[in-house]
Amino acid sequence: MNGDILVLNSGSSSIKFALYTAAREPARVLAGMISGIGAAPSFIAEDAEGRPVPAGLPTADAGAFTHETALARLCDWLASRGRSRNLLGAGHRVVHGGARHAEPLRLDADVLAALEQLVPMAPLHQPHNLAAVRVLMKLQPHLPQVACFDTAFHRTQPATAQNFALPREITAAGVRRYGFHGLSYEYIAGVLPRHLSGRADGRVIVAHLGAGASLCAMRGRRSVATTMGFTALEGLMMGTRSGSIDPGVLFYLMREQSMSPAAVEDLLYRRSGLFGVSGTSSDMRELLASRDPRAQEAIELFCYRAAREIGSLAAALGGLDALVFTAGIGERAAPVRAAICEQSGWLGVELDETANREHRALISAPGSKVTVCVIPTDEEIVIARHTFNLLKE
Repeated sequence: MNGDILVLNSGSSSIKFALYTAAREPARVLAGMISGIGAAPSFIAEDAEGRPVPAGLPTADAGAFTHETALARLCDWLASRGRSRNLLGAGHRVVHGGARHAEPLRLDADVLAALEQLVPMAPLHQPHNLAAVRVLMKLQPHLPQVACFDTAFHRTQPATAQNFALPREITAAGVRRYGFHGLSYEYIAGVLPRHLSGRADGRVIVAHLGAGASLCAMRGRRSVATTMGFTALEGLMMGTRSGSIDPGVLFYLMREQSMSPAAVEDLLYRRSGLFGVSGTSSDMRELLASRDPRAQEAIELFCYRAAREIGSLAAALGGLDALVFTAGIGERAAPVRAAICEQSGWLGVELDETANREHRALISAPGSKVTVCVIPTDEEIVIARHTFNLLKE
């Protein structure tokens, strides 16, 4: 099978893309992002070695730049580099697959309509993920497209870990814990043997810490429990999301503060988390550099919530053999890793402070009962692999 696979991760105001060779182990050819959709767009790209590739957008596009405009520009750009004729298929990150989809699948109009029904469960992501599919269907109607779900990795969890304490008819209607960041966890699970040797199949907690944040407990490199549930709002404190909150707070806001459901949703998804507590930023880098005491409070709360949930997942695993940090904050914020590890010391976590500061792959002290690693994630390669396998079939 000779050709390329396009990988897309479409958000509300940006489209991340990567181009891979179609092979059992795909190789990245190009990668980049079109951002500023709906405002003033920018287009950056790099080659396989990370060198910048010219990809500027005409200034005339800045007025009304939509997802359709962005994808059309991307297709034109790929054509200008001689890649569009080699395009065999496109793989998409789709955040929610619901209870039915535990594997990637080919997209058509019927599947797309079914996935639209899951928008209320992932309002920040699902509409934009599916918008890219629809646009590409319009621009290149004969191009095969594949959906890879962030929920699929967690379908291995036992029913006890997936169920809420609600009446059975509500559970049967689909109200259950799904979990997210599954593509990231799938990648980490695949590379654990390189980093943990015999402990790879043991009791491992992976901390995917970024603008969206969650933890996953693995045994045998399969998901046993995770912090996100019915939506990508539950669990850890995040960039702008509150994470878990007493449901009584929602009743109070609606009854006593006269907030509408839409206003409460906006509060919890877009105005809380690091941004809400600090009052200044959702970016951990800015908060770590700030002298504002509110920024420090936001960081402390973020670390406390993560350490507390690590304890919960360790209980689900019956102990802990390894802790892995990944994603933007997990890979780059040494002070955050240090604080979380310090608060997890009771589990046998001992940090090598020098290794942590230098962002080494192994950051636990030689005598630590728990191995602590930093492993960069790669969701795009997971999507490329799944897309290749489905196209081959």
